[in-house]
Amino acid sequence: MDGISEKILQALSEGGRLTNTELAARVGLSPSACSRRVKELEHSGMIRGYRAVLDPAARGVGFVAYVAVGLVEHTRKAQVDFERALAHVPEVRECHNITGNVEYLLRVETADMAAYKHFHTDILGVLPQVRSLQTYVVMGSPKDERA
Repeated sequence: MDGISEKILQALSEGGRLTNTELAARVGLSPSACSRRVKELEHSGMIRGYRAVLDPAARGVGFVAYVAVGLVEHTRKAQVDFERALAHVPEVRECHNITGNVEYLLRVETADMAAYKHFHTDILGVLPQVRSLQTYVVMGSPKDERA
C-alpha cells in the first residue's frame, strides 16, 4: 500500500460509482494506470465489493438498535448454531462476535418499536442459545460511514 492506493480507496469509499476517468483525475494518475491499480486492489482482496448507501426511511426503517447478546454456553457449537439461526433474519443487518461480557453485538433495523418488540420477543428471545439481551436504541447517527 502506498499513498496512491490509499487515495484510491478513500475516493471509492466516498463514491463507489466514480468512473475510472474521474477516479484517475482525483488521485493524479492516468486512466490506464488507475484502472490497473483498482484491479490490483480488487484482486488482492483490499476491495471486496461495491455497495449502495440506502436511505433507511425510504426502506421503511424507523427504528434502529444495537443488541448485545450473551449466550448460554461458551462453545463453538453454540456460536455456530446462533450464527446459523440469524443468517436469514432480515432485521439483523450486522452481527459481530465480540469480546467482553457478551458474545455478540447485532445491528437491528425494524419499521418501528412494535416490530422491534416482535423481533426481540418472538425471534431473538426464543433462540435456545440466548442467555441475555441488552438493547441500545439509536437516537441519531451523526457519523455513519457504513456503505
